[in-house]
Amino acid sequence: MLPGMDKFLITGGKPLQGTVRIAGAKNATLPVMAATLLSPGVSEIHDVPDLRDVRKMKDILTILGAKIESGPSWCRVDASHITSSQVPERLMREMRSSVFIMGALLGRQGAVKLSYPGGCAIGPRPIDLHLKGLASLGARISERHGYIIAEAKKLQGSDIHLDFPSVGATENIMMAAVLADGVTVIRNAAKEPEVVDLQNFLNKMGARIRGAGTDTIKIEGVSTLGSASHNVIPDRIEAGTFMVAAAMTGGDVYLENVIAEHNEPVTAKLREAGAFVEPVGDKVHVWAKGRLTAVDVKTLPYPGYPTDMQPQTMAMLSGAAGTSVIIENIFANRFKHVDELRRMGAQISIEGRAAVIRGVERLSGAAVEASDLRAGVALVLAGLVAEGQTVVDHIYHIDRGYEGLEHKLAALGAQVQRLQK
Repeated sequence: MLPGMDKFLITGGKPLQGTVRIAGAKNATLPVMAATLLSPGVSEIHDVPDLRDVRKMKDILTILGAKIESGPSWCRVDASHITSSQVPERLMREMRSSVFIMGALLGRQGAVKLSYPGGCAIGPRPIDLHLKGLASLGARISERHGYIIAEAKKLQGSDIHLDFPSVGATENIMMAAVLADGVTVIRNAAKEPEVVDLQNFLNKMGARIRGAGTDTIKIEGVSTLGSASHNVIPDRIEAGTFMVAAAMTGGDVYLENVIAEHNEPVTAKLREAGAFVEPVGDKVHVWAKGRLTAVDVKTLPYPGYPTDMQPQTMAMLSGAAGTSVIIENIFANRFKHVDELRRMGAQISIEGRAAVIRGVERLSGAAVEASDLRAGVALVLAGLVAEGQTVVDHIYHIDRGYEGLEHKLAALGAQVQRLQK
């Protein structure tokens, strides 16, 4: 079936109730999978979500010569014999996270050739910081016929200061530096939990990294890496999405497999809006009574409010009492869901990076279209509270980041079904 043919049909008005298990984090799984290329051994990864992006990463690793076995929630990667250092343009265009291959292949093979990565259209996300970081390690980088070529006989440790705390650049430099000669220090590094998870995996392989989770990461290069087994952290964005869904539907939901600290910014805003959030071990209990109230949100790098939760939060605030303001500081073009929410009766005005949301009593079901992963799931959440039926098209975007979304929502009492052509 061609991407985009499936749709979600949602009948709104049902409060979510019950228990949902959060999958392993997509944004932790993909760099960990790429990092398996650094070892001429066998790596096992557990709590792997079944997502389109994960399947694409498996395809890329296979094309490069790795042997992959997989089952429900796990995969085993044998990277003993890497036979290629080039990623086909078709796969690069389909998934932005394919860029993680660059640091890993450069560290292991000393060369990599790939085209510019694709992914969600949420504004400019240049890989300049990735390339500058790799060049600081001694890589020679050139561009020919639409391809980026990076080469280095042996990478050398370096002191690198990122202009912006980019998660992808931080992780790519980490992977390249683990096999470099000498010590690498990354300053103004991203602090996201997924960066910490990658550090933990690499250290299990024999790397010497410390500082992930702070703005300074130190990597002492080693000569070789070995095999490792690793459990991926829970997906904090999926958790945040279900927390928002529970609150905006006036529901009562327990989320399992959650690290509550990773979702503190979302928890704080939900409480401010009038919802109740109670962490209980590796679970989080979220419930709400009555209409939520308006709050202001400003997206920032971790530990600030995550940009990946901005569209879902906007859907929630579209029905909250009062006027809310969301300021998007990370991506310049991350308001594509606004026009679709307006189709559903939302009152939202945009001025530059600010969105002003005047909450309405009730959204109305409509035919809408997902423009990207998080925008798509925001429309699903809006459909859960809308009057009548909502049809969300182009849900292949949503399948990139949410495992069995319709099944999880249905298990909580929502009326959601996938329409296939």
